[in-house]
Amino acid sequence: MSTGTREWVTVEKPAESADQQGVRSVQRALGILGLLTDDRPIISVRDIVEATGLAKTTVLRLVSTLEQNGLLWATSGGYMAGPGLWRWAHLARRGWELPPETQSGMRELAARCRETVNLYVARDVHRVCVAQQESPQPLRHVVHVGDELPMWAGASSKVLLRDAPPTLLDRIAKGSPHGPGHASVMRAWIDETTRNGFGESHGEREEGLSAVAAPIVGRSGTVVAALSLSGPTVRFTPAKVAEFAADLKRMARQIAERGFDSPFGG
Repeated sequence: MSTGTREWVTVEKPAESADQQGVRSVQRALGILGLLTDDRPIISVRDIVEATGLAKTTVLRLVSTLEQNGLLWATSGGYMAGPGLWRWAHLARRGWELPPETQSGMRELAARCRETVNLYVARDVHRVCVAQQESPQPLRHVVHVGDELPMWAGASSKVLLRDAPPTLLDRIAKGSPHGPGHASVMRAWIDETTRNGFGESHGEREEGLSAVAAPIVGRSGTVVAALSLSGPTVRFTPAKVAEFAADLKRMARQIAERGFDSPFGG
């Protein structure tokens, strides 16, 4: 009976380049800042360790760097958003704030239709809410400004994807709950939306939620944003959908006629 000898071989992982290490550090730092929310305005080192899975020494190093650059501020209970973020917030507000007439139009639309008005722009495989006017009704749909939603469903997605190449639809479909085959369904939705001049959805992303959206077209003729009304499906009857679509298309045309390449400036 012979016995073999087991030999262990250590395989060394290739060392990360300085660029890779830098990108990873930036991602980690942004992840820490992303832990700050309205519900949790102060985070402790322990919170960060538990949420990120990073070693405490790594967290302390990252927090120290963020604090030195004014992006975090130490308090007795942990760390809060630092004053350095004010400058970025000011720049973001200036760049993304809607013209007064568009803000006024959204308020009037929400009051007239009694549903929540949202303005979305596309960001790769997501749509981002950049403005909102809430419905005056107690039961209403609310998406916070800055929220990213998937593009595989929803009235606004059907509008924003009008000019999307097949490769983008494929990527969106692969990341959806429906799988790669969903790309053909999305294409059919987009074609129907283009013919009608507006998009609608009923329970596609969230059961009981409906929406109607119209495109805002830039000077180049491409869709730059989607203006939508959303709320409980029970209130989105066929008659109401037709009424909402007419209102949305009218306001979207008014915004487009100002000659904006985006809804935020000329």
